[in-house]
Amino acid sequence: MRIAPFAGLGGPDDVTVQDVDDPDPEPAEAVVSVRACSLNRHDLWILEGESAMVDTEKLPFLSGLDVAGVVESVGERVDAVSPGDRVVLFPNETCGRCRYCREGPENLCEEFSLYHGGFAEKAAVPADRLVHLPDGVGMTSAAALPTAYVTAWRMLRRARVTAGDLVFVPGATGGVGVASVQLVDVLGARSIGTSTSAEKLERIEELGADHTIRSADPDVLEAELREIGETDAVLNHLGGEYTDLGLRTLRRGGRMVVCGRTAGATSEIDVPAMFLNHLQLIGSTMGTQGDLERLVGLVADGTLEPVIGGEYALEETGRAFADMQDRERVGKLVVQPN
Repeated sequence: MRIAPFAGLGGPDDVTVQDVDDPDPEPAEAVVSVRACSLNRHDLWILEGESAMVDTEKLPFLSGLDVAGVVESVGERVDAVSPGDRVVLFPNETCGRCRYCREGPENLCEEFSLYHGGFAEKAAVPADRLVHLPDGVGMTSAAALPTAYVTAWRMLRRARVTAGDLVFVPGATGGVGVASVQLVDVLGARSIGTSTSAEKLERIEELGADHTIRSADPDVLEAELREIGETDAVLNHLGGEYTDLGLRTLRRGGRMVVCGRTAGATSEIDVPAMFLNHLQLIGSTMGTQGDLERLVGLVADGTLEPVIGGEYALEETGRAFADMQDRERVGKLVVQPN
């Protein structure tokens, strides 16, 4: 089979295509014929050498978290899926032993990690992490869900967003940003999205954004946000200076959930303003398998349609990462190996 591993950690030019032996399933695994695997910022950080989890000693490294496809074979202890089943992988890897695995939610696991290996024609995966796909859910749409949409859904739950709330989504045109705008709309809440591109803002308005602001300057954004009104929640996948911005524009008792660091790994905040205004600053990573099952259901019943910004053959995986770097696309970028 063919795979598209990272041969170096310098960027998209280091993505290669190689031939390797087909995988055999371990007793608790299933081998999936991969029809679609979406890109995430997590993969790009690895490819650019910005992730502590992968160094040159682990090269070539095969990334790819969000696998959708058809089960080809299963191990001897697997009974939850069978060859021919249409499935999507939930990429959380958890120990199953710590207090958080026992009591939930699972994404708090003390040994939390993520599956990698989806940029390939076939992938051997933990069978108990596969979610069945109804016939009406396409493979490309399914592959968009496990990281970006699950992350956004869990953030909304952590922020306790309900119908009528006003939610600020800085950087609303990437994977998590687009998912956030769509899911805010699903919940009957209102969103404010930002981008420096007028064309991208038009697109997220079509997807349900109630207000848009064309700027990346925190001072400009703050002024515009105050004209719109105090926000109930902020979904912050950027970090950096947008953390303080979000806190400054929250109503008393408002909640910000942070899941990323695209704009910076550190943030400076006004601590007195935070405690005097009873603001809540919450960290969040991924979600649960139940979250993914709920999202698959929303796609199946037509409530949600994941946004796809680009589709690529396996040999075009490097170009897909270059497009992610350029940030010209709106929505998820998806590799289709088969």
